[in-house]
Amino acid sequence: MSLNPAEHDRKYGELDQVVRSHLGLGARAPEAVDGYLRQTWRTRPWAIAVAAEQLRTLADNPPGRLRLRLGEYYRLPDLGLPPEEIRDWLAGLADRLDESLATGQAPPPGPPATPWEWRARFPELAQLLGGWFTQDMPDEFGDHESALADYLEGTDPGLVAQLTGELHDLLALGLDEDELALALAALGAEVVPPASLTPGAWLTSLAVRLRG
Repeated sequence: MSLNPAEHDRKYGELDQVVRSHLGLGARAPEAVDGYLRQTWRTRPWAIAVAAEQLRTLADNPPGRLRLRLGEYYRLPDLGLPPEEIRDWLAGLADRLDESLATGQAPPPGPPATPWEWRARFPELAQLLGGWFTQDMPDEFGDHESALADYLEGTDPGLVAQLTGELHDLLALGLDEDELALALAALGAEVVPPASLTPGAWLTSLAVRLRG
């Protein structure tokens, strides 16, 4: 039997965040660790030590035959690593996190640089874009306004307030239109903004609408 969610989170929850920060980039991408550290120093600095401990524990104690047979172990996503390199890779990640903690040095503030970092920094905006503005939006809702109305109708006001703050945070990054278009795609949008609106103008109109 596989690990239940509580056991998974206790043993591997923060390790999983570090590993998933590499998805789509590969195991050797330095920007993945930088993105994890930048976001986690900003919001949950205590979690970095937890991640380092979980990474090192897994590197030092890989699952044996019994745990493999029972399925009670962390299943590492395919990041293009040969099996014989996984333990050193996990230990190297733990060393990188420990170094950041020991020196107190975090990557400089700035816009997210990886898909994981975008979603971690703007989770409710990712929920809106990835849930209501997919390629099925025209067939399911007809237009952008109807999709937004459906989101607002079924979403807790506290989450809507969080979304409003995230929109202002994103706009405050000072990204140009091409960068905002890439940000929308990284956050799950699969349709372009409404006709005649640039990505920046659409995000601004959403922020104004929600604030009102």
